[in-house]
Formats: sequence, structure tokens, C-alpha cells
Amino acid sequence: MKKRWWHNKTAYQIYPKSFKDSNGDGIGDLRGIIEKLDYLKDLGIGILWISPIYQSPFVDQGYDISDYYAIDPAFGTMEDMEELLAEAKNRDIAIVMDLVVNHCSDQHLWFQEALKDPFGPYGDYFYIREGKNGKPPCNWRSYFGGSVWEPLPGYDNLFYLHMFAKEQPDLNWENPKLRQEIYQMIRWWLEKGVSGFRLDAIINIKKDLRFTDFPPDREDGLCAGTTMLAYAEGVMDFLQEMKREAFAPCDAFTIGELFDFRPEEMERYIGSQGCFESIFDFAPHLLGASENGWYDRKQVTMDEFRDAVFESKAISQEIGMMANIIENHDEPRGVSRYLPEGAQTELGKKLLAGISLMTFGLPFLYQGQEIGMTNKEFHSIQEVDDISTLDEYQVARSHGLTEKEALKVISQMSRDNARTPMQWSREAHGGFTTGTPWLLVNENYLQIRVDEQQQREGSLLSFYKQLIALRTNPSYEEAIVYGRQEPLNQAWSSFTGFYRKGREKTLLILANTQETPRTLKLPTPIKHIILDNYGTTPTTEADVLKSADTITLKGYQFLIVEVE
Repeated sequence: MKKRWWHNKTAYQIYPKSFKDSNGDGIGDLRGIIEKLDYLKDLGIGILWISPIYQSPFVDQGYDISDYYAIDPAFGTMEDMEELLAEAKNRDIAIVMDLVVNHCSDQHLWFQEALKDPFGPYGDYFYIREGKNGKPPCNWRSYFGGSVWEPLPGYDNLFYLHMFAKEQPDLNWENPKLRQEIYQMIRWWLEKGVSGFRLDAIINIKKDLRFTDFPPDREDGLCAGTTMLAYAEGVMDFLQEMKREAFAPCDAFTIGELFDFRPEEMERYIGSQGCFESIFDFAPHLLGASENGWYDRKQVTMDEFRDAVFESKAISQEIGMMANIIENHDEPRGVSRYLPEGAQTELGKKLLAGISLMTFGLPFLYQGQEIGMTNKEFHSIQEVDDISTLDEYQVARSHGLTEKEALKVISQMSRDNARTPMQWSREAHGGFTTGTPWLLVNENYLQIRVDEQQQREGSLLSFYKQLIALRTNPSYEEAIVYGRQEPLNQAWSSFTGFYRKGREKTLLILANTQETPRTLKLPTPIKHIILDNYGTTPTTEADVLKSADTITLKGYQFLIVEVE
């Protein structure tokens, strides 16, 4: 693997609306991010991905962009953005922006011009098609529910395609003029000082142009849009062209959001000639899913989490470096999703953090993960903002769940779980704002907050700092960043163990994912303990090591050890 500047970094995602509000209007902003750059630097962050801050009507929280060249006033000004870029650079933090180019907002100039003349030049910026006797051209379902086709206002039997909300018309990547508009915009941001982009829903840019029906998979007679993607050939041509014309000239860092790709294609995405530097590893996130909806999801065990990660790394580490995540702005909180109920303590949270950060790949933290923020309990559907959650609530109710049962379902999976404001202090609204927050703060902010963990030795925050620091520690960097990952006895239940084998050192990661202790006979003698989620004391090694190759792990204990 060719070494790159970002390989030993730790990345952090900011959802700007919920990170830090600097002016009391209840919405996080760019000046709030600037205010917290020293906090991020102290944590050990080297890459900062900021979710969309472009001008937007906020139908889908900024992922519906009405002007790619403007900062939305809710977040500040272009001058604020330029100051953020400069201040981050002073701290050796690279800024990565969201690139949302599968679709735009229906308020974008392009779509407004298409409405005036669907058969003119801007009409070809979108997928506008005739219906079948007044009905949609095909039976694809959007990600947010309902048909991907929406009647074009003012025209009979004309529809436009939207894979997401109807206010997010998909851009027609078959049009070379549109693609050049996108590449020009990308170069403009890179020249301004952005280090790269996270590419949102990027696999969706290629459609099955037959626009044919597929067998329905729900009672609504529609078929998941993801079914179509399996028949859409040629996306790599678009991605390689974008790399060649927009990213490569500026040596941009690019990370793709890809759910729907075949494992045998991974080399085309992140190999030596791949179209991206990295892609997110969503293997654990796909566990437990049901085509029927959230109400039919299955609980994920830690062994299933382990197996998904191991299977993914067995493929990816031969090709390139994926990004490891346990949560993001589109997912519930990882500690609420993956840890068994008895392990949703600071000890268990350290264990999950250790597994994630010691796995081969680029660690990507999401705001609040470093202090163990959890899912929020929704007491009423009126507390929900997220468009997809509202749809899943209705799906659950339509399948016979009571209001209380449906609320429990969405409390487990809602994207709003990750979007509740960052919990900085014990002040009102967790110190996020002096005003009224746009989304309710999690009620547990008095127990889970940054300032308390900053002052307490042995906190989850301090454990994350220790884990992150190992990636640049001269003694362990090569093994952790580039070392081969090999499972340790995957047949053991309620246990996660794996080696990180570098050229000079071999580390062994041990995680007892059950509440009761266990004694293990290891194939390799232990030299010493590097990190223990129970803390480090002079008696730690004596407590754990019964002999050089036999250890006793307490309930939910996590260890990083060096072995011979």
C-alpha cells in the first residue's frame, strides 16, 4: 500500500447544526466550530468532515442544496468559512466537506429553469420522463418512502425522478454539461483550501436507464431503489472522470459513501488506481436490517458485529484503507445499537471504542461519540424532525404497532439520535446554545458531557485520547496503521480478539464482550499490557496475567497487549 498523509490520522465528523451555537439562535454554526478547534486538536483529530453547510431550504437537513457556492446564513458567512479553513490549517487539521451531487434542491436555479422549459437545456440536467397514462414511469421506491417519481408541476404526464425526498431532484449524470458544472464547483472549493470531500450517496449517480418495473417488495406495490442499482452499469466511468478532472489536480482526499457495491469491485474504488482514497465500512450497519422497515429489524449481537468487521477487513486490507465508524449523522448512536444493555456503561463504551479504533482502517469518530452520547427516547412523534423517521413511524403504525410501540422502534433507529445537540456542559441545553435548540437535547446531558470528562481521570474521553495517540506513537504506529489484522479464535463466543502484525511489533487486541469473567490460553506469550479499559495501575499485569500465555479477563474488559 502506497503511504498517504492521512493514513495515521483520526477523523471526526461534525453535524454543524448540532455541534456548537455561537450566537444563541439555537442552530450550530461555523463560529461554533472555530471555537472548538482546540478541543478537537487536543482530542487528536487530524481530519474534520463537516456535513453540508451550503445554502439550503433544509428539507433534508442541508442535503438539499440550492447553491453550491454559498454558505447558508444559518451557519454564517463565506468569511467565517475562510477563517475556519485558516484556523484549522494552523492546527494541522484538514477540512473535508460534504459533496452532494446525486441530487440538488428543487429551489436550485437549475431546477427552477427546468420547470420553465422541461425540454430545454436545463431540463436535461434532471431525469424528466413521460408517465404511463398519468402514472409514474416505473415502480421504484425512494429512500424516504413513496415513488421516486413526482409529477412535474404545471405539466400533464411528466414526472421527475428523486431517489430521496421529492424536494431533492436527482441530477442527470448522463449529461456531460452537468458533469462539467460539478467539476468546476469541486475545483473552486479545493482552490479555496478544502482538503477533500466525503461523497454523499455517490453510487446513486448511475441509473438503470430502462426505467423498468421490478417485482414489488412491500404491500405498496413498489420496489426498493437499491434493486435498480444492481442493474445500473457504468458508474465507474463517471467516478474516474471526476477523479481525473476534479480531484487529482489538487491531490484531494476523497471518501465515498457506498452501501450498494459488490465486494469484488472494491479494488476499483480504493485500490491503487481506485476512484477514491477511502470508503466507509458499513458492514456492521447493514446487520439486522429488514426490507419491511425498522419495525422488523433484528437486534445485533457483538459477535455479529465482530464477524462483519472481520469479513470486511479480510477483503479490504489487501486493497486499501476503509474508514471505520460505529455511528454517523444517518445512524443511531453506536453504543445504543451494538452494546448489550448491561454493557452500555462507560466500561462497555471503552470496549467498543477500542475495537473500532484498533481495527485496520481510518478511524472516523462522530461528534459526541468520544463522550459516549446515547440514543434519545422520543416521547411523541412531534419531537421528531427527521424525514425518514417520520416515514418509518407510519410504516410501523400501518403494520399494527401501537403509538408507544412505534415510538420505541424509532427511538432505536432514528437519525435524530445522532442529531441531538452536542453535550458540552451542565448548563442549559448542554451548553450547546443560550437560546432554544432546534432539536431537543438528550435528557442525560447532566450525566454525559464534555466538561465532566475533561476533568476526570479515566473517563471515556481520556480513553479515546489514548487510543488516538497510539496511531502516531513511534513504538506502535506501524503496527496499528499498517499492520495486518488477523482474527484470534473467531469461534469463541462473546469475545473479540485479533492481532495487528507490523514489521517489528505484534499487538493483540482482546475484548471480553460478556458480563462474566473468562480465562484464556493464548497461542502467543504476552510481553506487556499497553492499554486496559479498567485503567492502569502497578498491579494491572499481575491481576490479568496468570502466566505469559494465560490471562483472565473481567466482564467487558478490553486490552491491547504486545506479544512476542
